[in-house]
Amino acid sequence: MVMDIGATVPSVVDESDGISKDTLLAKLDVATILEYLRKNNLKNAETALLGENPLPASAPNAVPKAEPASAAPLKSLETYKSTEAPSTFENDYENFLKFIDGTLEAYKDELRLLKYPAFIHMYLNLVYNNHEHSAIVFHDEFVEQQEDFHLEYLEKLRTIRKRTHMQTDPLMNTIRTTKYTIKMCQEIYNHLKRHLQENGMTTFLSVVNDHLYFDIYDGAPRTAQQTVVSTGSLVGETKKDSNKVKVLYGLLKEPELNIPFEDEEETEDGDKPKKKKSRRDISSLRKSKNDPNAPSLTRIPLPELRDIDKQEKVLIFKDSMKRANLGPNSPPSICFYTFLNSFAGVCSCAFTDDSSMLAAGFENSQIKVWTLSNHKLRSMKSGDILTELDKESDDILERMMDSSTASDSKNLIGHSGPVYAVCFSHDRHYILSSSEDGTVRLWSLLTWTNLVCYKGHNYPVFDVQFSNHGFYFVSGGHDRLARLWSTDHHQPIRILAGHYSDVNCVKFHPNSNYVATGSSDRVVRLFDLANGNCVRNMAGHKGMILSLCFSTCGRYLASAGADNSIHIWDLSNGTLVAQLSEHSGPVISLAFSREGSVLASGGMDNQVCLWDMLPLNEERAPADTNTQQNLELVSIPCISKFPTKSTPVMCLHFSRRNLLLAAGTFRK
Repeated sequence: MVMDIGATVPSVVDESDGISKDTLLAKLDVATILEYLRKNNLKNAETALLGENPLPASAPNAVPKAEPASAAPLKSLETYKSTEAPSTFENDYENFLKFIDGTLEAYKDELRLLKYPAFIHMYLNLVYNNHEHSAIVFHDEFVEQQEDFHLEYLEKLRTIRKRTHMQTDPLMNTIRTTKYTIKMCQEIYNHLKRHLQENGMTTFLSVVNDHLYFDIYDGAPRTAQQTVVSTGSLVGETKKDSNKVKVLYGLLKEPELNIPFEDEEETEDGDKPKKKKSRRDISSLRKSKNDPNAPSLTRIPLPELRDIDKQEKVLIFKDSMKRANLGPNSPPSICFYTFLNSFAGVCSCAFTDDSSMLAAGFENSQIKVWTLSNHKLRSMKSGDILTELDKESDDILERMMDSSTASDSKNLIGHSGPVYAVCFSHDRHYILSSSEDGTVRLWSLLTWTNLVCYKGHNYPVFDVQFSNHGFYFVSGGHDRLARLWSTDHHQPIRILAGHYSDVNCVKFHPNSNYVATGSSDRVVRLFDLANGNCVRNMAGHKGMILSLCFSTCGRYLASAGADNSIHIWDLSNGTLVAQLSEHSGPVISLAFSREGSVLASGGMDNQVCLWDMLPLNEERAPADTNTQQNLELVSIPCISKFPTKSTPVMCLHFSRRNLLLAAGTFRK
């Protein structure tokens, strides 16, 4: 279990015992986690962690004694203590705005990034020193100077009027205890520091020293577009060192399967044998050399393929031979499922991988599953009858089902709050659900009963997703954490920490080695499940993130949210490669076509947009992390838009033959 709890480690490390600095710092983090586990009496997790990470004898002695829970907030508040007159804050901020207007044009874009964090901390400084009236005057005078995408936080800021508010408000706690990151050219940074010192702007200088972190780079200043696309998060931009760890984004090697080819399609036509030959050529591609960017099959424990899994892969391969080729001149057909007259509002919905079933979670805590094929939904026979069946018969799975229970839909009841997410397993035997009641439930689609109730989150759970390989699933919620689970353990096996606000959406990478999370802090993070570390930190959205989707090749990640835009990230270096803006409302659903040539997006603006992803599918060399500020965005054209009458697009899914399925609730 790995958890980032922001522990303080000594700045000086003694390497006389032969342990490197990096190694000892890692051991200190482990020791801090052990202290957390012992405090919460999590003995099983403590034992497992000690087995994976034995501590050297010198490490426990180097860990500073933990401060009381209330000590950290009080300590951070002391940085706001000031004897300056209230008018000094107003004068210094106004002088800084004049400094921006009078500086070189090339310097202005990066200097403007200081306006928002300086405004917030100068306001809090006035509040802490009991200058409530002056703080309100300061806020009202300069709030119009801030960017529109910061208004969500600034509206909450104005409600902070007393020192006690600063101690209790969660948003203010994050702002106070976390330094705001700004990337800045070395030349501009020297120019700024010299101006503040020469003009005696002490209050502004104290904010810069105490609450801002400058990520300095060499080279030319960034342009306006380059600064805008990287700002917007609660804690500023991404540090350049955050994305240096290599990500194995390649796909796992497919198992070798003997796929039978039917000859019944062959006729006297001369073209038919050629089609059969092309099939064999395609099957041989599955046995090509390993992807150098792919993780090994043993990097994380994955379940062994069962016979039923192998049969399913054969069906997927056969369907791929009949898949429609999509592109700018051949958009997909769309089948839209609309929920009408739902007395309990629909909170979530999901399709099975083979598009045979649709599930929806409702506000009244129920889950309903519909069949989308000619096959009815049936329950398993009772145990007494099952014992009498011949287990060696070829049709045992069919004989286990009770035809008298067949129906077009089934209800699942067990949650005590709105169901925020549902997700099918790939073998269609299980379904996961998460709810406001803080639990994740695993349901059987054979008996239509609740099998397990997973309790780990302390607050509502907003999303839950199965791994592409089964066995593992991940959840995220209001407690700012994502948790990795396995179906055979009732406790999480990884705690993925790092976000500063709600975790709204989670997504497994196609190779099941990584998990992406999107949060209300406007940051997308990628976690390595082998150790629980955050290996990618991607900031640039201007609103909370509501949807995530990996490309079929595994290299790109699409994220969308309340800022009405879609961002495409390159996981090889964590940089933004494209920004898509055609929606007029929050984007809440994303889906890549099966071969990755088309991206579909749906939102609260009641429309489906299709995007041509072929420019990204062209071979791109990974960029140097140290020069990512000069990267140019790729232009992704919108193929077409498909509006609905009055139905937000809650869910999108491409079938195995590239038919686009969508679902949403009709709003009167």
